[in-house]
Amino acid sequence: MPQPRDPKDRGPEISLSGVVERILWLDEETHFTIAELSPESGEKTVVLGNMAGLQCGETVDVSGHWERHPSHGPQLRVKSFSSRLPSSVHGIRKYLGSGLVRGIGKTYADKIVAKFGVRTFDIISNQSARLREVDGIGPGRAKSIKEAWEEQKSLREVMVFLQTYGVTNALCLRIVKAYGQEAKKVLTSEPYRVCREVDGVGFRTADKIARNLGLPTAGPQRVDAGILHALEELEGEGHSAFPEEGLLEQATELLEVDRAIVHERLRRLIAEAVVGVLDARGVRLIQLRAQESAEKSVALSVRRIAAAPSGLPPIQAERAVEWAQGRAGFAFSTAQTEGLRMALGAKVSVLTGGPGTGKTTILRALCDILSAKRARLVLGAPTGRAAKRMTEATRCAAATIHRLLKFDPAAGGFTVNADSPLAADFVIIDESSMLDTKLAAALLRAVPAQAHLLLVGDVNQLPSVGAGNVLGDLIDSRAAAVTRLDAVFRQGARSGIVSVAHGILHGETAPPEPVADPAALDFAHDIHFVRADDPEACVAMVTRLCCETLPRALRLDPLRDIQVLAPMHKGTGGIQAFNQALQGRLRGADARPGRIQPGDKVIQTRNNYDRNVFNGDFGVVLGQDEEGTLLVDFDGARVELERGEQGDLHLAYAVSIHKSQGSEFPAVVVPLLRQHSIMLARNLVYTAVTRGRKQVILVGDPTAYAMAVRNAADSRRVTGLLPRLRDDG
Repeated sequence: MPQPRDPKDRGPEISLSGVVERILWLDEETHFTIAELSPESGEKTVVLGNMAGLQCGETVDVSGHWERHPSHGPQLRVKSFSSRLPSSVHGIRKYLGSGLVRGIGKTYADKIVAKFGVRTFDIISNQSARLREVDGIGPGRAKSIKEAWEEQKSLREVMVFLQTYGVTNALCLRIVKAYGQEAKKVLTSEPYRVCREVDGVGFRTADKIARNLGLPTAGPQRVDAGILHALEELEGEGHSAFPEEGLLEQATELLEVDRAIVHERLRRLIAEAVVGVLDARGVRLIQLRAQESAEKSVALSVRRIAAAPSGLPPIQAERAVEWAQGRAGFAFSTAQTEGLRMALGAKVSVLTGGPGTGKTTILRALCDILSAKRARLVLGAPTGRAAKRMTEATRCAAATIHRLLKFDPAAGGFTVNADSPLAADFVIIDESSMLDTKLAAALLRAVPAQAHLLLVGDVNQLPSVGAGNVLGDLIDSRAAAVTRLDAVFRQGARSGIVSVAHGILHGETAPPEPVADPAALDFAHDIHFVRADDPEACVAMVTRLCCETLPRALRLDPLRDIQVLAPMHKGTGGIQAFNQALQGRLRGADARPGRIQPGDKVIQTRNNYDRNVFNGDFGVVLGQDEEGTLLVDFDGARVELERGEQGDLHLAYAVSIHKSQGSEFPAVVVPLLRQHSIMLARNLVYTAVTRGRKQVILVGDPTAYAMAVRNAADSRRVTGLLPRLRDDG
């Protein structure tokens, strides 16, 4: 991304007006934009600066300074800008043809403008029925164009209003979808309502708006919103509940008002049942109602399943284990045998262990036994990749939890639930460390009482992205039978990945022997460390490994087989920098930096139940139509995402280690730098290493690796589930 030039290189301040022809670069977070402008007189000009909501085809008035870029020549660095709907035929055609208004692509834009000329916008706004005079536009399309036009007008208003508050275009669209033409009115009259009701709008943004509007600093509306925001922030850190004293401290610091005022409003929120309260062995825990409800549901479901008689056909465990060993062709270890007996005998059980400890052997044997007995078996995992791997390992069909539970957007919930449970005698969920409290609650409600439930996972991995510590709490509560596998078997012991992973758990701070040149890598081994001490060198080395070394040496596809997993988003050695470098290298001249386009590797970052794609799903963009709709291949499922849904789609040449949970890749490349120190922890690097199936290459500074392995500090999450499972809360 171009950086500001030296001020002495600037010319005098000038003003320009023109039509935005192309967006060359857009950073959704900072609104930094590079665009090509056609002035009302003169040649096309490159303008750059923070221009929130800038769209192709609109007319803008900009003021700023000329600069000369050494490669790209003269360009105007924008100091201020304002936008307006275009008034020329060219501008109107460009604006409508950009795909901003659903139902109008380039073809229909040409037809409409040819028919109505400079009156086009007035016709759409005030006489939309006349659109039917255009060949190919019927009543339905005319109505949808009118609705989309009104939505776009509201969106422009909101973007202009919010451009000084750092709100992304995608978030502006979410606000407009929530409130329609009332969006600006709600923002200006009830800003704190927006941060409660629209996912992604934070308290700080709402607070800036409210303070600018003159709302009182210690008013109930603001203090209540601050308390709830503090709880939401804690939930974002993984806590599903938090001690009252700690919450008061955080909320008081955030609001900068007297603690007594915060305490009084918290008492009011508790009295009005806006938040929940739980006495856990003398400590008052406060939690958001949704978390309270989910935890109660999980505890109730565990007791319900554990107390009910088994619905399995009669199984003699000893003979079943012997039969499974014969089918497998080798004798099971004592721990594996106990794990099988436990799963067959206990109604609710947990199987936990690291890589190479035999979890897959137990799962395959268990599925063989249950299939032979014609038991109804349901297998699930939190992500599509984990479900696919589970299917391959067990030879039984597995699905994602969301697909098992069948979300119905119209009903606003899962259709497989307590009233319509899973048709199952035995439910097995893999990668259970990823289960957050809310998803676990929905899953367990759908497990019939007579069924057995087995949760399989590695408690040493990173905890779930969502709040809660379901697997750990269930193990600690003793409400479930637990088998821990810790012995590494011969086939695992031969793997460097497995050895290094277990070394990390035991605090071994020395990485694999670092090498400086990737040409020296011996791919007879499956884990390596390539030295690149500073961020710029690390980015260059990762790019070389992903685009040259690994594809050439191992015949791997950079898009589908190689995944970069980084600890942090921002900075020179952050995810954004790796994505920019890899996109530029792999896409070459076709790359539009920072913008998603056909051919890019992407990840979905929010559940989209309407499209049946979920947070953490990886895909490749196959194409884009003239209205801007993207066609994305998510592991074989082709999904169309309209413009308003694309804000949840991010580049995925590099992703966070958290986002990789539940997935395995043929090869992973993991940058580790001292710059990442705030994020470096033992479970982080352990999770990253265990994502690689055939090759793991750590890139960076060996001291950063040592820092991560040494950092085994207990980052235990605070939850109300453990006391509820123990029934002492």
